[in-house]
Amino acid sequence: QLQLVESGGGLVQPGGSLRLSCAASGFTLDDYAIGWFRQAPGKEREGVSCISSSDGSTYYADSVKDRFTISVDNAKNTVYLQMNSLKPEDTAVYYCAADLESPFIRVGVSPSKFGSWGQGTQVTVSS
Repeated sequence: QLQLVESGGGLVQPGGSLRLSCAASGFTLDDYAIGWFRQAPGKEREGVSCISSSDGSTYYADSVKDRFTISVDNAKNTVYLQMNSLKPEDTAVYYCAADLESPFIRVGVSPSKFGSWGQGTQVTVSS
């Protein structure tokens, strides 16, 4: 059974950092591209970042470029999202999910293309 479990969220001050983890079970990360998404209250879920273990490619939304870094630890079957220089507008529930149709990043990192969603982890950026 494919399963993804997020962890690492919390409360942080503006300018601070957090590292989110997405632990996968039931498959290996080479099988599917893994994406990070977030959803703030009253807003639609949006793609934040994505990684393909098969070819090493990555994707970042413009709003997080140069602040967030996605990485993979294949030995631990875990994807990480390092978030630096956090802003209040980064506050959201963060989810990871797998593109069950492709090990590579497809054009348009849209939630509709992903499945096996984790339960989410809350990130709150506030002073």
